[in-house]
Amino acid sequence: MRSQEEKKQDINFRRIFFLLAGNLFIGICVASYRISMFGVDAYSCMNLGISGFLGMSFGNWQLIMNIVILIIIFLNVRHFIGLGTVINMVFVGYIADFICWMVLDVMGVEAGLPLRILFLCIGMVLCSLGCALYMEADLGLSPYDSVPFVILKFTGDRISFRVARVIADVTVMVIGVVFCLAGHNDLREIVGIGTVINAFCNGPLIQFFRTLIPAGSKPTGRS
Repeated sequence: MRSQEEKKQDINFRRIFFLLAGNLFIGICVASYRISMFGVDAYSCMNLGISGFLGMSFGNWQLIMNIVILIIIFLNVRHFIGLGTVINMVFVGYIADFICWMVLDVMGVEAGLPLRILFLCIGMVLCSLGCALYMEADLGLSPYDSVPFVILKFTGDRISFRVARVIADVTVMVIGVVFCLAGHNDLREIVGIGTVINAFCNGPLIQFFRTLIPAGSKPTGRS
């Protein structure tokens, strides 16, 4: 039989794997949403709007925004910070930038309607699966996912988490739209049917994938 230390190492390895795979999938998801031109998730909407206005790459701006939010999180709900927080804030934006560069610039893919729908579906599935994996790893929340808890703290828990999340999502979406219009950029890249689908389907799909993950991740106990 395996020792307790071996089981602990196995669990740690599994959590790290879930964390890395989850954030990779989230990066691919953001890229797929961008390529589909059907809109992106709320946080990416804001970062794409501002980065387009500033003429800065999405990855660079998202890293700056994550650092700002991380400081706020550290001052208010620092217990949500972990290894997963750092990995998410540093790598997701650059993964998305790299994939968009490969598909659109290097491969020169011309995304017609069928291909755009395919990328939308890929984005939707990988977003939920990625979130489920990194949440299951339980190694820290992404900076933006911690924002609703800051809102709850400042409101004295007088509102529900769901309302706090809606407040955060609506706020960042409005900011993204304002900067996108101010920069005379294509609004379809950041807001569209994909944004609506993400808002309504992401939560249920995350729960669905989370019910599938634990069954295959428990130690077998075999020697």
